[in-house]
Amino acid sequence: MQTWQIGDVRITKVKELELAGAVTWLLPQATAENLLSEPWLQPHFSDAAGLPSMSIHALVIESGDRRILVDTCVGNDKKRSIPGWSMRDGPFLEDLAAAGFSTDAIDTVLCTHLHVDHVGWNTRLENGRWVPTFPKARYLMNEKEYRHWEDEDEQPYGDVFGDSVKPIFDAGLVDFVPADFVLTDDVRLESTPGHTPGHVSVKISSRGEEAVITGDLMHHPVQCAHPEWGSVADVDPEQALATRRAFLERYADSQALVLGTHFATPTAGRVVRKGRAFRFEV
Repeated sequence: MQTWQIGDVRITKVKELELAGAVTWLLPQATAENLLSEPWLQPHFSDAAGLPSMSIHALVIESGDRRILVDTCVGNDKKRSIPGWSMRDGPFLEDLAAAGFSTDAIDTVLCTHLHVDHVGWNTRLENGRWVPTFPKARYLMNEKEYRHWEDEDEQPYGDVFGDSVKPIFDAGLVDFVPADFVLTDDVRLESTPGHTPGHVSVKISSRGEEAVITGDLMHHPVQCAHPEWGSVADVDPEQALATRRAFLERYADSQALVLGTHFATPTAGRVVRKGRAFRFEV
């Protein structure tokens, strides 16, 4: 578990999975040879052989009396096409409780987007039915995002919409919010489309300090140096590239702490300008 204090706001990371090894199935250009050409990635984000490290985790934002869970990882008991993600039996909820957050303590679940590894713990299996994991929470998402996946016939990772999104909608727990929605005085959304149509990031500003949670506008810090290296999961690759470049320009050499939604431990750092490109420094 890691925590960060941003003014009056506290952010806690709860890990579900750490991934080490080749990820060219997701980032085709993240080869060992290419990662070795960026030695600043070692030791946190690649190893001496050039193999990358990534993470699947949730972030809990404590702002005033609000407890906001940002993204909900892969989940348990769900049939998925990716080995290691299918029919999991992991201790995520126990780890969340150990960090101080029972399922009833979460009052808001924010989905930056609706991909398989961001909505899994929206629901859990109970007596053969998918029920909301956080029954006292409102689940916030962009309506454009919801409608995109509602209308999508092909679900290559499994019935993600059916087991992890539709049940919370049917339970009346979903609130559609705009891409610039203000959650609290210190927490608001930023529109960062391209990876998916309604993708958002999360900006935290409190007492002169700032942080931003990326969502999947980037999957790995190497994309700071090479924003043109996109993900195969980007729905609109051109828009995703424009969003990454704009994000890097906006936060480069600022005091904003950047928390990568898939960045391995230590997860948080700052974007710095290096010549015509950028790096991620921890």
